[in-house]
Amino acid sequence: MRENGPVTSATRQPETPAAAVPPRLIATDLDGTLLRDDKSVSPRTVAALAAAEEAGIEVFFVTGRPARWMDVVSDHVHGHGLAICGNGAAVVDLHGGPGAHRFVKVRELARENALDAAVLLREAAPGTVYAIEQTYGFHQEPDYPALHMEIPDNLAPAEDLLAPDGPGAEEPVLKILAYHPTVDPDAFLTLARLAIGDRATVTRSSPSALLELSGPGVSKASTLALCCAERGISHEEVVAFGDMPNDVEMLTWAGRSYAMGNAHPDVIAAASGRTVANNDDGVAVVIERMLAGRA
Repeated sequence: MRENGPVTSATRQPETPAAAVPPRLIATDLDGTLLRDDKSVSPRTVAALAAAEEAGIEVFFVTGRPARWMDVVSDHVHGHGLAICGNGAAVVDLHGGPGAHRFVKVRELARENALDAAVLLREAAPGTVYAIEQTYGFHQEPDYPALHMEIPDNLAPAEDLLAPDGPGAEEPVLKILAYHPTVDPDAFLTLARLAIGDRATVTRSSPSALLELSGPGVSKASTLALCCAERGISHEEVVAFGDMPNDVEMLTWAGRSYAMGNAHPDVIAAASGRTVANNDDGVAVVIERMLAGRA
């Protein structure tokens, strides 16, 4: 289902002290947060997620990853079968297992917006190259580096890939990946936001100069807000975890939020709390304390 209508606010701060509100939902990023650096989910973390669900707390994986990359947590779905993928561009039911994921909600990036954004960013930062993420397809420009360890469906200039009759025209575009080989990652993010304006939402989750462009207003926070509203869950009842700039809005919106010990400085500034690094099971540490009434 595609959605482009108004969304629940994803920017307000909690109005009630978070500790006074029992949590009903845990929203956690994956890479650099729930996953260790080797992309594994530790036994301690698996146990903590299961314990949270036994206590009646829903778990959402909220990631920049596309649905086809969710096999890293497919063995640990249990009750938490819904994931927000592509930085909010899709809500996916993981219960079918790898290769059988069902798209529950899609918030696409219009091709016209995508093309405008690509042209404007390349004018502002010559040398920028692009890849296109769709619900099922992945396409890239010939000079886009092999960052994702997969074979693209098509190689062509972005102008052709995003044309109304371009490859995969029948599928919605979820996001554009924009890579620059030499620009500082944070400077590239700032430059792109200024150049693109309101044509797309721009963020990043990679340590390299790799940006992610989604539809206007589409973010982890705004899609999480929609999912919570459907369940009657307030932002005060959400506990969120993250480590990179694409997590900032979600951490600001949630009633309680934790930056990982390995987090980007902007994430540390946005979160209401901090935990240890992903390799030290920082998410599990907080969940254990929370269930014991100590967090």
